[in-house]
Amino acid sequence: MMRTLCATTLVAALVLTGCGSAGSDSPSGSADDGKLVVWDWKSGEEDAAAYVEKAKADFAARHPDVTVEFVAQPFDQYYTLLGTAMQSGTGPDVMLFNGGGQLRDRADDLLPLGDRVAAERRRLAGWDAFTRDGTVYAAPVTLQGHPIYYNKALYEEAGLDPEQPAATWDEFTDDCATLAEETGASCFSLGNKEGYGIQFFLSALGSGVLGPAEYDDWIAGKRDWTSPRVRRIFQLWKETEEAGLNNGGANSTALFNEAFARFESGDAAHVVGLMSDVGHWKEFGELLGEDDVGVMPAPRVEAGAEPSLPYDGGIGYAVAKRTAHPKLAVDLVRSLTSEDALRAFADGAGAIASDTGIDVPGGGPALASIMQEVESGKPALHVALSAGTLDLMGRLSQQLLSGSASVDDAVRQLADSDRAD
Repeated sequence: MMRTLCATTLVAALVLTGCGSAGSDSPSGSADDGKLVVWDWKSGEEDAAAYVEKAKADFAARHPDVTVEFVAQPFDQYYTLLGTAMQSGTGPDVMLFNGGGQLRDRADDLLPLGDRVAAERRRLAGWDAFTRDGTVYAAPVTLQGHPIYYNKALYEEAGLDPEQPAATWDEFTDDCATLAEETGASCFSLGNKEGYGIQFFLSALGSGVLGPAEYDDWIAGKRDWTSPRVRRIFQLWKETEEAGLNNGGANSTALFNEAFARFESGDAAHVVGLMSDVGHWKEFGELLGEDDVGVMPAPRVEAGAEPSLPYDGGIGYAVAKRTAHPKLAVDLVRSLTSEDALRAFADGAGAIASDTGIDVPGGGPALASIMQEVESGKPALHVALSAGTLDLMGRLSQQLLSGSASVDDAVRQLADSDRAD
C-alpha cells in the first residue's frame, strides 16, 4: 500500500525491503545494527547498477561492518511514500531528491550538511538546487537541464538547414509549418499527463521571453506574476496547442516516456528533454543516430531576451534528521558523490555528473552543444518554485490546453500560491 512505511517495491524485477536503521553511532563509526537504508528511484535501473556498486564499495572500504540497503521506489509514488514516512518519523537514513521544491519543502526533516561536506562543496557543482535559505541539505549527483532537441533528419527531409535552427519564435513556427507539410511530423512531442510538460516548457522557453534582469529576479524569489512577459510564457503554452504545434492528446500523453518515444520514432520534430539520465542526448542518439540529434537555443520571443540553457543540480542525496547514525549517513553521501561512482554513472547512464571534471563519453554534436552552453547557462525557472506551486501549475496547464482555464486566471492562481509559500 502507498502508506506502508517499511516499503516493499518491485522495480525492474528487483525487490528490496527496508526501514531506517535503529541504534546509535558507536565510537568506531559502526552502526549497532550494521545497516543504513537508502531510498531512491534509480538503484533498480540497469544503467545505474555500476554507479551503486562503486558507491557501496567506496563506503565499505571505510565501514566494512555496515550493510547499505537500497530500496528502489517507483518514481510516481516516491514523494508520497517519502512524505508519509517523514511525517511519522520513520523511513530511510539517506534519500534521493530532485533539486528544487520537493527538497526545500521537506528541509525541516533533513540534516543540514554544511561543513560536513566541505570537500565535496569545493569539488562539485549544482548545490543551489539543494539549498534553502543558504543551508545545503543534499549533495548533487548530476547536473540536470532542459534542452530543446530537434531531429536533423526531419529538417533535411523538409528542406530546412539542420545546422541553422530558427532564432526567433516567428521563424520557429514557420519551420514547424514546413516540417508538418513535408514530413507529417508535429512540431513538438508533448506529454502533460502528469502535469510535468509545463515545467519543461517554462524552463526551456522562458529565457527566450524574459529579459535577463527579470529572469534573475525570478530565480531570486522576486517573481512578478503580473508581468506581461511572465503572462506571455503561459499564453505561448496555450497558443502552441491552439495552433496545432503539439501532438494530439497531450494531456493524456505521459512525458515519461511516451512523449520521448514519439520524438525517437520521428513523429515529432522537437522535444524539450533532459540532459542527464533519461529523455536525453544518449537515449535519443542510440535510436536516431548521434549525428541526427540537434540541440537548439530557445527561440527569442521578446526583444532583449537572452536565450540560455536552463540547468541546475539534478538529483542529490540527503540525510534524514532523525537518522540514528548521522556520521555514517553523511559518509555514505560522500561515497555516493565519489569520483569513481560519478564516473560510473556518466559511463552507464549518460549522466552529466556534478563533478564537472568528469568527461562524459560519446554524445556527438548534441552533447557538445550542451556542454558548451553549461558554461553560460542559468538556473531553470521551474526549479525555483515550491512543490505546491508546481502541482498547481501542472493542473492549470492541463486546463489551459483543454480550454477550460484562461491565462489570466491561471497566472493569478499561481501568484497567490507563490505568495503563500
